[in-house]
Amino acid sequence: MPKKKLQTLDPGLVIQAYAQGIFPMAEPDGRIYWYAPDPRAILEHANLHISHSLRATIRKGVYEVRMDTAFEAVMRYCGARTETWINEAFIAAYTILYRAGLAHSVEAWKDGMLVGGLYGVALRGAFMGESMFSHATDASKVCLVALVEHLKVRGYTLHDTQFLTSHLASLGATEIPRYEYERRLAEALQLDCTW
Repeated sequence: MPKKKLQTLDPGLVIQAYAQGIFPMAEPDGRIYWYAPDPRAILEHANLHISHSLRATIRKGVYEVRMDTAFEAVMRYCGARTETWINEAFIAAYTILYRAGLAHSVEAWKDGMLVGGLYGVALRGAFMGESMFSHATDASKVCLVALVEHLKVRGYTLHDTQFLTSHLASLGATEIPRYEYERRLAEALQLDCTW
């Protein structure tokens, strides 16, 4: 039986979609679908929950945190799970966005090894978080804390996490109605934040 051709993903279309509150996800058969959930999950930076153990990990400097030094590797680790929407079309498109300065990764390194990370797209005053992975205790959470501090300093006002999972809820993410998300997104897109 012939294998289905993988759908391609246009980086420009991805950015246009994000600016309208829409994002893509791939199905196992390679088809790409576009989503605009209602309600929408966001992380209010003031609500970020940092547990005592996570605070201790950060204080001890267990991981070296870097930004944008292993973008494609972070994407591949994020996609290396049983159920994923990250396929080769996504890696190709988002790597182009990374090279254009629109997609970014935050990485946790230990003993020269990449052990955790996250990636997303920064669009003016909005950051669209896409995925995270962890191969060591609290590694992705350390990256999230570093990301939030970075976004706060740079003046970003919207941190989109798309869908609310129990993991994101434990870190302080909440849901807002789609109309409220669209209002917040429109305001964030008026800002001129730089990474």
